[in-house]
Amino acid sequence: MATVSNATPLIALDAFVIDTETTGLDPGKARIVEIGAVPLTAGKLDQKAALRRLVNPDEPIPLVATRIHSIDDDTVASAPKFGAAWPDIAAAISGSILIGHTLGFDLAVLKRECERAGLPWTPPRTLDTRLLAEVAEPHLGGYTLEHLASWLGVTIDARHSAVADAVITAKIFLALLPKLREGHIRTLAEAEQACLALTGVLEDQHRAGWEQAVAAPQARQERALARIDTYAYRHRVADVMSAPPKFVTADVSLADALQRMAKEKISSLLVAPAGSGMPMRARETAIITERDVLRALSEQGAQALGQPVAQFASKPLIALPAADFVYRALGRMSRLNLRHLGVENENGEICAIVTSRDLLRLRAQEASILGDALDQADDVPALAAAWALLPQAATGLLAEDVDARVIAAVISRELGALTRRAGVLAERRMKADGQGGAPSIYALCVLGSAGRGECLLAMDQDNAIVFGDGEPGSSADHWFAQFGGVVADILHEVGVPYCKGGVMAKNALWRGSMATWRGRIAGWITRSNPADLLSVDIFFDLVGVHGDGAMASELWRTAFDAARGNASFAKLLAEAGGEAQPGLNIWGGFRTENGRIDLKRAGLFGIVTTARVLAICHHLLERSTPARLSAIAALDHGGGNDLEALARAQGVFLDLILAQQLADMRGGLPPGNKVAVKRLSREQRKALSESLSAVRHLDDLRRDLLF
Repeated sequence: MATVSNATPLIALDAFVIDTETTGLDPGKARIVEIGAVPLTAGKLDQKAALRRLVNPDEPIPLVATRIHSIDDDTVASAPKFGAAWPDIAAAISGSILIGHTLGFDLAVLKRECERAGLPWTPPRTLDTRLLAEVAEPHLGGYTLEHLASWLGVTIDARHSAVADAVITAKIFLALLPKLREGHIRTLAEAEQACLALTGVLEDQHRAGWEQAVAAPQARQERALARIDTYAYRHRVADVMSAPPKFVTADVSLADALQRMAKEKISSLLVAPAGSGMPMRARETAIITERDVLRALSEQGAQALGQPVAQFASKPLIALPAADFVYRALGRMSRLNLRHLGVENENGEICAIVTSRDLLRLRAQEASILGDALDQADDVPALAAAWALLPQAATGLLAEDVDARVIAAVISRELGALTRRAGVLAERRMKADGQGGAPSIYALCVLGSAGRGECLLAMDQDNAIVFGDGEPGSSADHWFAQFGGVVADILHEVGVPYCKGGVMAKNALWRGSMATWRGRIAGWITRSNPADLLSVDIFFDLVGVHGDGAMASELWRTAFDAARGNASFAKLLAEAGGEAQPGLNIWGGFRTENGRIDLKRAGLFGIVTTARVLAICHHLLERSTPARLSAIAALDHGGGNDLEALARAQGVFLDLILAQQLADMRGGLPPGNKVAVKRLSREQRKALSESLSAVRHLDDLRRDLLF
């Protein structure tokens, strides 16, 4: 069983579903006659691995109990007593989440059996389908297994054997997950917190002598990640790569390739097809390394030196983008046992090589697994399990005093990787359903904070698709509409909710051919009503994450070119987003609601909007807010000190929001953008006050620098 954390998605949970059959319904007197446990692995029921033990209760089984579970004295006459039957089951389920229906009864009976037998009892971490069902639907007529099975469409093949009831409970748990997601309950801690709110039910169960079937998530100690080498999270592949790459053509002899490697003191050469031009893409490129040469000589001797290098090269070249963080390169090399990776520019062309020697001093240890786990996930539960590593990585980085802007860039990069993998899985699903492959080249893109590299842990989907050819309503558009829907569903299941504003490729306004997008952009520029431009602003943060990156880059530049110098359009974009909420009152105190201040609306919103509209108007081809503010300052149009203050303020807001999000997630609360002022230190309050003061006059600054 995999280690779970508060942030583990329910869809990816590793657990045992358990049930007992007993001599009666009084937990203080009942004895166990049968134990059944069925594993859930990565959210999938494994009935073949079910555990079943009959138990001799060492007392007569009442007839009324036998009529329910069909177990009588003769059935258990040769069965072991609890003290002998329990230890191997306890060992199998040790450390796992336990799921059951009305589980508090089973826990109470198990605890008392252990006490009678002189065995240790450690309360497990648990979930109860009876409680989860009431959380999902508080107005059901009943919460028995039969009621829930009927409501959820779960077939009951048999009842009142421990394994059969455990299987039914497992199926009910899996069927509850979409219902819980609708209520924004996705993770283990969120489920625990929601169940704890059912105080009336829990009090009734306590009075009946049951154990409490759910515990407060904040009482659990999360397993910390190994100490993180933060260099790998603060630097990108572009900072350590060797450029430009060294190429030979496929028809060059192995001897000539070896001679060149020795002369230039390099450990590899990229191999391009004979007669091909530059630049190359990874799928068209091979690589020959020192190890490949040694292998060739070992297998064929000196005669290998006269043969074409292509015969011994590895193809295709494994590559990753230059903008990826170093920890992703570490993870990829570790998983594939590679010493060389190609590096791609924004257009997907090979621009450099990164080697194990470049990364030798970098050790991100366990956290480097995160990126590669996303890239290799083969189904939605595996993708969700990989995504659940993100809060742990963020916690480790924050503990190492890494700037929240750096952590936001890591989160954004992984959200892009998650979206890319959702695209891969969506393509597979479309083909499996008989929809065929993509009808043309396309790029799946992210927008907004993910595109800017400024995403924290409270996120939803912002994505778009640009494809080669096809008018709205065409067969191509229909395929991409379905594809966008599957991508959105996968992301929603994993834990990135649907965008409330509808900025998703499944919706017609956020997908289209290059021609359709050009017409759409031209329409935006000529609009005169902010209401017509809702959500358009985040388009200017667009970045491609899957498919043809060059197409995404071209579309982004097209939009910037069309809006160049158009201050009126930029002003309308700013107005379309609405006004920021003042964070300070007239006396200089914090404006709070229930003790919290929304630092996205009161702080980040204005800074991001100002930087974006100024970059659009002045044709500054940057995506991140700090880079945009720096580029605006470099124009020397004034406001330099104010722009620097905004950049500092953004860092303060991100630091405080991220720390609050992680604290809330540990307590089973969904992450948000509202920060509890009470938990801030004196120094943090001072920095927050100064930062909120810096955004007070954004409208004036924006107007001065636009016109």
